[in-house]
Amino acid sequence: MEKDLPQNIDAREDWETRIGQRNDDDAQIIEPQIQEPQTLPAPSGLVAESGAGQVTLRWQPVAGAVGYLVHRADGPEGPFTPIDHGGRDVLVTPGPSYADTTGKPGTTYWYAITALPDPKYASSALTSPVEGTLLDTTAKPVQVTVKTQTSAGTLNRVWHMMGSEHLSQLFYGEGSGGSNIGEEFAQALQNTRDELGATHIRAHAILHDENHVYTEVNGEAHYDFSTVDRIYDRLLELKLRPIVELSFMPHDLARDPETSVFMYRALNSPPKDWDRWAELCQRLAAHLVERYGLEEVLQWGFEVWNEPNLQVFWTGTQEEYFQLYDITARAIKAVDKRLLVGGPATAAAEWIADFLQYVREHNSPLDFIATHTYGNLPLDFTQALSTYGFPEVKIWWTEWGVTPTHFYPVNDTVFSATFTLHGMKSVQGRVDALAYWVLSDHFEELGRAPRLLHGGFGLQTIGNLRKPRYWALALAESLGSNLVQLELRGDGAGSLLDGWAARKEDGTIDLLVWNGTLDQSKLDGSALLNRQLDIHLEQLPQQHYTVSIARVDGTHSNIAQYWQGEQDWPTADQWSMLRNADKLHETIQPVLVTEEGNASLTLDLPMPGIVRVRLVPQK
Repeated sequence: MEKDLPQNIDAREDWETRIGQRNDDDAQIIEPQIQEPQTLPAPSGLVAESGAGQVTLRWQPVAGAVGYLVHRADGPEGPFTPIDHGGRDVLVTPGPSYADTTGKPGTTYWYAITALPDPKYASSALTSPVEGTLLDTTAKPVQVTVKTQTSAGTLNRVWHMMGSEHLSQLFYGEGSGGSNIGEEFAQALQNTRDELGATHIRAHAILHDENHVYTEVNGEAHYDFSTVDRIYDRLLELKLRPIVELSFMPHDLARDPETSVFMYRALNSPPKDWDRWAELCQRLAAHLVERYGLEEVLQWGFEVWNEPNLQVFWTGTQEEYFQLYDITARAIKAVDKRLLVGGPATAAAEWIADFLQYVREHNSPLDFIATHTYGNLPLDFTQALSTYGFPEVKIWWTEWGVTPTHFYPVNDTVFSATFTLHGMKSVQGRVDALAYWVLSDHFEELGRAPRLLHGGFGLQTIGNLRKPRYWALALAESLGSNLVQLELRGDGAGSLLDGWAARKEDGTIDLLVWNGTLDQSKLDGSALLNRQLDIHLEQLPQQHYTVSIARVDGTHSNIAQYWQGEQDWPTADQWSMLRNADKLHETIQPVLVTEEGNASLTLDLPMPGIVRVRLVPQK
């Protein structure tokens, strides 16, 4: 399959011009009939813990809050302004802790927090200010204690849903750097399944004209799902399932057929005929059920559109999107009421309250809410769902990552690896999926990769070299599902540093700890934020283990260490060198276990950095 649409050579410039324009400015935005309170009480119990290169803030959660806005001032009287750690999206953090590394070392600041019921609302009441200092000193060791036989719940592998470029590129030919796009993209998908545990792939543009799903001849609608079949057949061969994002608008059904987004000219228009749009969606769902079987398709999901709150993706209004959602959801449910459908698939976690209000008032079908955010930890919408009467609805973040910006250096760094683990840990117990966007640098939206390391969105490069973010998820996936008690104490514990400890059925014990700030000005690290770990393992049931140490940091499991980019693409010999280096760095370390079942070791952990300590029982 090769593309037969003309390339939009101005797609990147157009994107950069329009990406910040919201549909919130439209006069037809729906105002909820039942207004939720736009203010919440200030959080209680705010404390500031001064540390080396950072101040950790902790506070008590506020009922009804989706997140918190952290403010800072030079003095107790203010003015207090929100801290921007450079994530380029939402400033609100889910809390109830935050490590500020954006200040000047040796400087004392004042902090205050506000709780927000929705990211769009104006700030609520600020806490009384507290004082904290970014110390210009070396940190004392962080104490890490693992009780290996004390249960601490179950690991929720929310990363098993992954984001992807449009799936039709499974059948593309030559690409950047002499690659074969289809072959490499299929291998990238297989890698995420085999090594990261991926089960579902969410991608744009299944209704794009490239796939020829809908045309009109003499005013009559014609449907052709043969290309969709080819795409999903291949995905299922790879043992992956789709999240069917119902986008974008077929040319012959578009109200505004000349408006588009991306290099591949995705039409971002509402339909000219709402009934025909509904029929298209219903026919597609019915066809998929007929071809793959109801029991299979019940394990998929149908997501209505992509980021309609951004004008670059939706030329209609908020009201028209809600109409689109209602019509589409009913069309899908007409095939079988058990099929999963959801939205609003918005950028920056917007429109959630308005969307839930609309769905409640119109009794629209809803199985999951979907939304996106970048550069920060996902907000907490569990209480919002309960407030609107949807406590059983799933929460799927169908796009999330370290930055919303393609061609951005942070994507290729170790910084993004610690960010990824912070996010996956933060959502445990409150979301059902957190889909990293995206799995491969075979990505076309704003143009193909101009060089090997170009700040691409992918977890894997062209050529499928694994970036640090990939190794972060691989380490998380390697953990057993049975979590055991882990306690971190010291400078930045539970904010700058976090971790998991887990036990497998065969007795293997894993400790995974990462050290990372959200502050992207520290992309290349900071000596003040490096930490020493004093690790204490307790309750070990036997005395003889093989102990290995795996690392991801600037000099370990970091493909950028081996490629300085003297030219755009590697030679054959350089590719061979890079593939040999494309491994998780792991060493064996002797550890003495006492008769009481205790063991200790000391490790350095740079910022950014990840370390996994694995103990495998010797037979």
